[in-house]
Amino acid sequence: MSGRGQGDWRHGGPPRAGEAHDLVTDSESEESEDASGSDQEEPSWISWFCSLRGNEFFCEVDEEYIEDDFNLSGLSSQVPYYEYALDMILDNEPPHDVMLTDQQHELLESAAEMLYGLIHARYIVTARGLACMLEKFKNYEFGRCPRFYCEGQACLPVGTSDVPGQSTVKIFCPKCEDIFYPRSEYQCSIDGAYFGTTFPHLLLMTYPMYRPPKSVEQYVPRIFGFKLHPTAYGNREAAPARNSQRRIAPPREPPKDGQKDDESL
Repeated sequence: MSGRGQGDWRHGGPPRAGEAHDLVTDSESEESEDASGSDQEEPSWISWFCSLRGNEFFCEVDEEYIEDDFNLSGLSSQVPYYEYALDMILDNEPPHDVMLTDQQHELLESAAEMLYGLIHARYIVTARGLACMLEKFKNYEFGRCPRFYCEGQACLPVGTSDVPGQSTVKIFCPKCEDIFYPRSEYQCSIDGAYFGTTFPHLLLMTYPMYRPPKSVEQYVPRIFGFKLHPTAYGNREAAPARNSQRRIAPPREPPKDGQKDDESL
């Protein structure tokens, strides 16, 4: 995850004698730029994170939800640097006595990403979270089903596990009820636990009017216009099995004296 840009310091020497007028002009222009720049506030960490390439599946979680400790129950034991990561998400100023190296800062950013993802998984199954994700679903922001007979049906993100680090996010098609990999390689690296196994099904239950009819059309393989028999692909494998079951009967021993051949009766 790339960090946000940091402001840089600009150093300059004293003006030369012939630059007094230019200095006044430059200072006035800088003041006007500072005034215009102050009107454009830096986006919050949450807005910045959701705007990153590959994070289009995420919605912006309300800060009020994050500030409620009840909603974050149990996460402190799952996320390293939990307190610092939470401060980063909420744009709280770090303590003045804390100095982080570049490596520690990268670890803190990764922890903030993980913490936000786990909070996100809880938020999107609330009423406000479902409403937010519904708008993205209606705008096809999660992608379309690649299956031909689904006719470009809008999909929903889903995880195959609620445990972080188990699998990446997939997209669920409510028409064929199957899951697929997202088209973007950036989205394919997102942890599926940040969306969970419940979200898409709960959304369709909450808003049943957006659930499409299930697709009944199936592709039928043909050769020269004729449908293939279900066992068509298994003939070549089944033939050796049948041949292996053939056994040659052992030669019959001649009957002993005084005994009759049963088959001759």
